[in-house]
Amino acid sequence: MANILPFRGTLYNQEVVGDSRNVVAPPYDVIGTEAQKALHARHPNNVIRLELGSDYPDDGPSQNRYTRAASFLHDWLARGALRRDPEPAIYPYRIEYRVPSGEPGADRRILKGFLSLVELEEFGTGRIFPHENTRSAAKTDRLKLLETCRAQFSPIFSLFSDPGETVNQLIEKSVNVDRPRVDVQDDSGFRHQLWAMTHRDILRELTEAMQPKPLFIADGHHRYETALTYRRLRRQQTGRQTSDGVQPYDGVLMLFSSLEDPGLTILPTHRVLKTPVPAVTQIRERLRGRFEIEAVSFTSDTEPETRRRFLRTLRERGLAGQVFGLALRGAQTYLLLSLKSELRSHTVASARDRLDVSILHSHILSPLLASDPGEDSILYTKDDDEALDWVCQGMAEAALLLNPTKVNEVQAVAAAGDRMPHKSTYFFPKPLTGLVMNVFEE
Repeated sequence: MANILPFRGTLYNQEVVGDSRNVVAPPYDVIGTEAQKALHARHPNNVIRLELGSDYPDDGPSQNRYTRAASFLHDWLARGALRRDPEPAIYPYRIEYRVPSGEPGADRRILKGFLSLVELEEFGTGRIFPHENTRSAAKTDRLKLLETCRAQFSPIFSLFSDPGETVNQLIEKSVNVDRPRVDVQDDSGFRHQLWAMTHRDILRELTEAMQPKPLFIADGHHRYETALTYRRLRRQQTGRQTSDGVQPYDGVLMLFSSLEDPGLTILPTHRVLKTPVPAVTQIRERLRGRFEIEAVSFTSDTEPETRRRFLRTLRERGLAGQVFGLALRGAQTYLLLSLKSELRSHTVASARDRLDVSILHSHILSPLLASDPGEDSILYTKDDDEALDWVCQGMAEAALLLNPTKVNEVQAVAAAGDRMPHKSTYFFPKPLTGLVMNVFEE
């Protein structure tokens, strides 16, 4: 079962730090070097100092960005820049945002959910399911931070099915929508609002409603697996067993949102290749057995309008089948690759094998390239124009554009106990880091 755990969240004290916008940050894994520097310069209490501190040449085992994060955390708590709430709560959360241009329905949407702890479960033993593979380097970094600070600064993003909107309706009738605890606009112009629910009857009703629901991890696999590792370590250190009751290290901070929420968006993650690829004629020869290939030619004058039509066609045709876009350096042609109908109707393949990203790797990348390009030869971006610009400007050899993975496809892969290929999904929008934190009470 999914055991939701109300908790005493740690929030910024706006009377001390001022405008919340100056102290929150995007998730650590989307922050580049320049953005990291800018966040450090923005405010001395910005959460970046906790979540993604700076490295220095003289760092060592006793002095490094992890120990500095712990020092900042303890100091901010002592000075009142951060305050732990006096009683357990669940924190309803809304993000009002605009879908990136180029996506269908590029309009304003509202993602609804709530922040809480959930009791950790080993994968395969309960009702919490991953959907994507992880890399060891990121888990090592997150484990060092968790061991040193004994706190979780950013939430994992999970999805649950709630077709009757039971959970959202319960939350909306239980909070004063016009009086959020935090109301902040981020650097993208997205509005983030946070409330706190503390009434015991409401908390019990919500936790009971969530108990039978499977949870599908949308974003934050590294942090979830890190939390599992940390729990194992703490159990070894303390000698506590599962029968000793729920301990602080048994829970992980999570954002819960409904699969059926119209405010949920999944963006594609395009592959941009830095390694050489065959010429157009060879590509046609190698792929014609699997794909219908349509060329969309342009000149330097017509490229902007041709690009718009190319991307629109890619999205529209992707609703009915597997369609990919291909741009090549030096070629004034965009290619639309549509998987042939007899291959689309193949029913033996697993849910993972039917994913666009799986088809791209097995039916496009493998035939085109003599060997595995390797991670160093692939750039990833969710931005259509960025992918195409890198090719047009000669910064990459080719761009392979995908359509977004569908929510039901993620659910099918996770429920089957399988994992999606690396960089398969980009759930959007991302929750802010620093709105509410879980500082262990040990």
